Amino acid sequence: MQIDPLADYYFQHEPQIICGEDVKSITDEYVDDYPSVVDRFFTRYYYIKKGGDQSPYQVLFHSNRICLICLAPEHPAFSKGIASINFDIGQTDRAKNTVKGKGKKGGMVLQHDSTLALLTTKTGDVYKIPSCVRSKLVEVNTKYAEDPESLITAEEGAGYFAIVLPKPEHCEEIKASLMNQEQYDEYMKKSKASEANADE
Repeated sequence: MQIDPLADYYFQHEPQIICGEDVKSITDEYVDDYPSVVDRFFTRYYYIKKGGDQSPYQVLFHSNRICLICLAPEHPAFSKGIASINFDIGQTDRAKNTVKGKGKKGGMVLQHDSTLALLTTKTGDVYKIPSCVRSKLVEVNTKYAEDPESLITAEEGAGYFAIVLPKPEHCEEIKASLMNQEQYDEYMKKSKASEANADE
């Protein structure tokens, strides 16, 4: 039988009585469907390039301006399988990006269509992962370059390619240029209907 090395640190309720009243365990009010980190701290936006590749990307926008750039759940790479992720996009290696201080000085400057990484699927298709927003690169997630298949099972918010930081004066313009959740859902609904009609 395997022994859990952390067992001694797990919460164990000890009955207590204060002023003649039993003190309830903190786990009594546990909520199974407690909002996720993304639901609590981020707003979901979506980016789809105009013309060419129409694959969707997700931008998780934090209230402090930090943005996480991810694949949208409907991105075709998930169904094709992910073979590799490379942050060396040719003339630039995004993994070598360095920043300093609270202002993130020294980060690579990105336009909304700048390439962050190259994703190759198991079917041989290559996707250029866009930065989606005009911003400064804070860091890239090299974990998925080392273990690309783990991106498929990553929880929402954990499967990001990069953390980017837009300027304060650009934030509202950026949000307006992206799809919010309602707009994205409507877009995907129409897209699926169009595909179904084309197959008939």
